[in-house]
Amino acid sequence: MSLSLQVENLGKRYRLGVINRGMLYKDLQSWWAKVLRREDPNSPVHAARSGSGAAGQAFWAFRDVNFSVKQGEILGIIGRNGAGKSTLLKVLSQITAPTEGQCKLNGRVASLLEVGTGFHGELTGRENIFLNGAILGMSRAEVRACFDRIVEFAEVAQFVDTPVKRYSSGMYVRLAFSVAAHLQPDILIVDEVLAVGDAAFQKKCLGRMDEAAYKEGRTILFVSHNMTSVRNLCTRAILLKNGRLEKDGPASEIVDSYLGEGLMPTGDVQHSAHSGSGRMRVTMVRFETPGGGQIEELPAGSEIVVRIFFKADGIQEADSISVGIGVTDGSEGIFNNYSNYAGIYFRDLPAEGSFAFRWPSVDLVPGHYNLVIRIVANGDHHTGELLDMPPAMTFSVGAADYYGSGRNTGLQFGTVLVRGDWTMQTSA
Repeated sequence: MSLSLQVENLGKRYRLGVINRGMLYKDLQSWWAKVLRREDPNSPVHAARSGSGAAGQAFWAFRDVNFSVKQGEILGIIGRNGAGKSTLLKVLSQITAPTEGQCKLNGRVASLLEVGTGFHGELTGRENIFLNGAILGMSRAEVRACFDRIVEFAEVAQFVDTPVKRYSSGMYVRLAFSVAAHLQPDILIVDEVLAVGDAAFQKKCLGRMDEAAYKEGRTILFVSHNMTSVRNLCTRAILLKNGRLEKDGPASEIVDSYLGEGLMPTGDVQHSAHSGSGRMRVTMVRFETPGGGQIEELPAGSEIVVRIFFKADGIQEADSISVGIGVTDGSEGIFNNYSNYAGIYFRDLPAEGSFAFRWPSVDLVPGHYNLVIRIVANGDHHTGELLDMPPAMTFSVGAADYYGSGRNTGLQFGTVLVRGDWTMQTSA
């Protein structure tokens, strides 16, 4: 399979506080002010007033970036704000030139870097479609052949002859994406613009990109902070950190690595971060195999034991204790299980000991999850006295042969894994 994009030692540098005016009359204004020993009317306010020493200081948006993309591949580009993602896309789109290195593009490039990229506000939706087609080097007949599909996808048929300056931001981005996706570019570059659209349109856009890559062989570079979209859509991802290419690999692995940064691992629990009365404290959490061996990463579909070590101080013989765990993906709860659900309460606790929760099957898609622990006394988890609730801790689920097919398949979509049987029956 041929390469659509080759990036070699690419870097982009800016000078802080320096404005490249690029206009003759402003250069003459500045020169004349200097001759008359007057204040430059075109100088930045902070430079003129405070004499900031930052002006002219070099700043690298990104540097030493190397990667290649094959035809028909969907590459996700992720990283924190300020990592250099958008600047990299501007260089790849040939909007701005790189300071060093080179990028080789094979084919026509369509970019959607912000709402209304390439649109002229005074022109109608119809006129902008043909304008964008001409920019991409397409003939009028080629644009006309896909015009109806563009309008239908964007859902703007009623307003196609209205100037786009009167469009809402949602209409703008719908038409912009539809034009970029249907005008047959060889490489489609999409920045975080789909977030402007509603959930239904985002889903439709992701489906269209998937179709363009796998059925039409087009190459897509996709930047998003929606890690679920990156995991489900992209075949591969790169992680940018402080302007450097940190990691490059399968999308699910790179997303897990990105989400795992800065999360609290399982192990010893800090006493200062607990909630509760203090009559009991969780001191450590450990994942174990059924045989008692300690494990760090939980294989999908495996049986494991969550062991919760505690110290009890002030627990009375009459106290009945309920212990519970909850698992979340960082934003939404996945499940919880308390001992009182099964009518189990613990009494006569030792000064030190451990609770064990047997998890028969870790039916979770590989990734990072949060573990929440809660211990209550003399009631259920709603009405009892809260003894301890340490901060959420992170654990990871790894890929495994969950379905017994000999391959790690079907482990990249959704959150929960489900086993089942498939059969076929002949109609009577």
